[in-house]
Amino acid sequence: MSLRLPEQPGSTRPTGTPVTAPTGERAGTPTGTPATAPTGERAVRQRGRIGWEVAGLGGIARPRVLGVLAVVLVLAAAGLVASVSIGEFPIPAGDVVRALTGTGGADATLIVRELRLPRALTGLLVGFAFGLAGALMQAVTRNPLASPDLIGISAGASTGGVAAILIGGVTAAGAGSYASVPLGALVGALVAAGVIYAMAFRDGAITGFRFVLVGIGVQGALTALTSWLLARADINEASRAMVWLTGSLNGRGFEHAWWAGLALLVTLPVVLALIRPYQLLQYGDDTARALGLPVDRARVVLLLASVVLAAVATAAAGPIGFVALAAPQIARRLTGTANLPLLTSGCVGAALMLGADLAARLLLAPIELPVGVVTGAVGAPYLMWLLTRANRVGRAG
Repeated sequence: MSLRLPEQPGSTRPTGTPVTAPTGERAGTPTGTPATAPTGERAVRQRGRIGWEVAGLGGIARPRVLGVLAVVLVLAAAGLVASVSIGEFPIPAGDVVRALTGTGGADATLIVRELRLPRALTGLLVGFAFGLAGALMQAVTRNPLASPDLIGISAGASTGGVAAILIGGVTAAGAGSYASVPLGALVGALVAAGVIYAMAFRDGAITGFRFVLVGIGVQGALTALTSWLLARADINEASRAMVWLTGSLNGRGFEHAWWAGLALLVTLPVVLALIRPYQLLQYGDDTARALGLPVDRARVVLLLASVVLAAVATAAAGPIGFVALAAPQIARRLTGTANLPLLTSGCVGAALMLGADLAARLLLAPIELPVGVVTGAVGAPYLMWLLTRANRVGRAG
């Protein structure tokens, strides 16, 4: 069985050509022998890459990608520990561990378990979900501006969430009726995604430029609908909805983390099973079809996973902007790959979310900013830079 790689943009290697190892780079391989594995389990080393093959299934990873993933994981873990430890009442890391194991003092246990840990876990999972959702959306549409928070997906989730808050009487900090918020956000996001997909689909294909333009139009319409709902609501209900719409991790409990974790538990295995279509779609529909990929079906499933992740993350923390936009692009620049690295994008999103939440708590202490304000202040210049760069290189369309 031949080990094959997807074509890199600009590559002169013919489509579908089996990858052969340079002379003498495979241990135990005679000089000039192609790096094709017969059967069974084996590891394959190529220049700058490590591959494996097990029972006909295989993959290739670059050491730099694995190293960046490890570093970002460490940063996300450090952000989680800092989020639990740092605050108005600093708690040393050792006391945090004792509080988590039930051997610490009563005050530290209360602060860690009831106040800071649910918030930190929610931030970690929401950031990971936003990073994955952004990578999936940008990869499928092949447009770095196709982020759920810019093309109407988060706006649809916001409209559905606000409707659930106004109709269901959910409190701002979450209550037993909180389940209606993610369900309302999911319905709103799915409706928005369906409208965008139907309007952008033409002549059997979707271009990233048309997808983004239609999404921006849908986002404007849904933002107006959300404002109309708030204008028609009672002042107390509108106040609760406005707190949620600012995008904040304040007052988040385990119920918010549970919903975000459930969404990841359901969608992540599906996305990982579709990692090959995810990679091939980034090279264009024609290339993917030539390699035997059912393009339309794979694109719908990956977009659906992105919508679910964005909707549940929005329901848990509000419509926090720019994390889904920036995380995949940061991950690609760190890893130096042509494709958007999926898991690294999620980890970068988690680290960004936890870092932004720490900044929101500490910059103007004791006044606490919504985390959406911090991500917006950092993300808006990044978006302008991205638009300027895309226009300069002629890739905006």
